[in-house]
Amino acid sequence: MKRLPTALLLGLLGSLSPLSGHAGQAAAGFSGEPAVKAFIVSMHEQYGFDIAHLTRQFAAIQPNATVLRAIRPPAEPAKQRSWQRYRQRFVNPRRVEGGQRFWNEHGAILQRAEAIYGVPPEIIVAIIGVETEYGQNMGSFGVLEALASLAFHYPPRADFFRGELEQFLLMARENGVSPLEIKGSYAGAIGIPQFMPSSQRRYAVDFDGDDRIDLRRSTTDAIGSVGRFLQQHGWQKGAPVAVPARLNGDPSALLAEGIKPALTVRQLEARGVVAAADDDADRPAALIDLVTPDEATEYWLGFDNFYVITRYNRSSFYAMSVFQLAEALREVRDNRLSARP
Repeated sequence: MKRLPTALLLGLLGSLSPLSGHAGQAAAGFSGEPAVKAFIVSMHEQYGFDIAHLTRQFAAIQPNATVLRAIRPPAEPAKQRSWQRYRQRFVNPRRVEGGQRFWNEHGAILQRAEAIYGVPPEIIVAIIGVETEYGQNMGSFGVLEALASLAFHYPPRADFFRGELEQFLLMARENGVSPLEIKGSYAGAIGIPQFMPSSQRRYAVDFDGDDRIDLRRSTTDAIGSVGRFLQQHGWQKGAPVAVPARLNGDPSALLAEGIKPALTVRQLEARGVVAAADDDADRPAALIDLVTPDEATEYWLGFDNFYVITRYNRSSFYAMSVFQLAEALREVRDNRLSARP
């Protein structure tokens, strides 16, 4: 495809902004913004997107104030980090019972995913449970509008969301779906496992064999994709995730080293960490703190598999919620199976 000079393309783009068919300032939507015009030209030059068609799609959406409010960190002290408040949202009887039903319904698929990727069923079920409560809450935001709002109106992470916007448009084109039709979270995550567009293009799999990847409608694709995501990020089959710990002394230096395992359990013990992990004395771990205002901080040792879960969502609260929900799911399932005659 022959490429026109960028300056000429930008001029052409300016002449196309009324193509949405509406009157007034709202007619141009996002497409009237200079940064969006430049983005459209870039998508044409890099990937051959049709300028007029992409302009019409951006003209159909507006900056979403709800998205921009939701992405910002809370300003009120009452809404600051609280492990106990966070945990209660995800590790509760409703999600445990929902997880049992999900596991019973999709047990064979979960077994196949474990055989291929080495990730146990309870971890996959827990991630889907935390993300969307087993597909019940996949988000109602237009993904194109959400990603554009964050890419062009949220400077702290504009580069990240611009990259996701690019990946989203490529993904929609590859799947023959209008980007205006796809719904997801306020941050642009999509489907039963809430993959960001870049993760879907890189890690998602056609696990049901129908020659297409559909994380919104195929639970089978979602299960396989979660397993592959974790495996590709280094999941170790049969290895531990985390164990409780106690501290003798000031934990500040160890916490400052981050959540990526670097010191062995034996080395951490020499620095005042007490944990019931004798069988894993030579396994790398990291000290994890789970803070709740006005309560004693919980400490854990997180192993490599804990760190892998944080690649899905880079939060120790998130990874611990997944782990504890998984443990609860496994315990309930084992008890029910053992109680059968």
